[in-house]
Amino acid sequence: MRAIYEPAITDLERDFTVHRLWLQDDPDGFLRKLGGNVRAVVTTTPYGFSLQDFEFFPTLEMLGCFGPYYTLIDRAEAKRRGVKLTHTPGSTAEPVADLAMGMIIAVMRRLCESDRFVRAGKWNAGVFPAGTEVRGKTCGIIGFGRIGREIARLAGAFGMKVCYHGPRRKDDSDFKYYADLEAMARDADCLVVTCALTETTHNLVDARILAALGPNGYLVNVARGPIVDEDALIAALGNGGIAGAALDVFRDEPQVPAALRAMENVVLAAHIGTSTKEVRENRHRMLLTDMRTYLEGRPLRYPVPL
Repeated sequence: MRAIYEPAITDLERDFTVHRLWLQDDPDGFLRKLGGNVRAVVTTTPYGFSLQDFEFFPTLEMLGCFGPYYTLIDRAEAKRRGVKLTHTPGSTAEPVADLAMGMIIAVMRRLCESDRFVRAGKWNAGVFPAGTEVRGKTCGIIGFGRIGREIARLAGAFGMKVCYHGPRRKDDSDFKYYADLEAMARDADCLVVTCALTETTHNLVDARILAALGPNGYLVNVARGPIVDEDALIAALGNGGIAGAALDVFRDEPQVPAALRAMENVVLAAHIGTSTKEVRENRHRMLLTDMRTYLEGRPLRYPVPL
């Protein structure tokens, strides 16, 4: 359904006839023509698999998710149709937190801007403008699950003060808790988004929150694009409402607004939070194991509960 780790696709092609839906000019037309012959589908955590997707595949027997989370898969429909589900479980907290910390440093210290400055041959003409230290600044984390906690640990190692916002206080955490996100944004130098995308968190970081973050504040998003009101963010970045942003996710990825691509004070990444060789190889192994296990008629090793 979407591009995954290329070596995994290469291995799948040894056992299956593989069709790469994302390369089709007319995906829906392609599925209407081909879907009745498909026994197995591979999707991804960010894409999921909806009721509408199921309608394209009347002969579907197995659905594999390249990723640990399956909240966007219609499991009730899978159960109704008798479709076997598998996924690739494992913690993503550490690699995502590593990226988040790197993005905090990159946007505050203006690393990407400096890289472009040097590559453009501008260094001989003048001194690159100063960035902002992370040490001593306050890092406000939106969502305090495994990823948020790991970011807190890393940020603390860099001398940052840490606070967090979520639906409830964590009794096992000594970090300052804010029930009011706007209040935390006012007190933070950098906001890091790590929460899940739900109806409640859709556009959670809106113009009001960005205004509270203020002209010296930075936003980092390593969660899901729609948690941030992208139009409000573009406006705030363009008019000096906030100092900068570092984004690994976007509202309609892989489509990234031209306005964001043109801004110097924005660090952009291609949803690479878990894009490490170690994570990809582990998911590759688990996916291939269960796809082959199913073909051999044995119980799945990494099933999704239905």
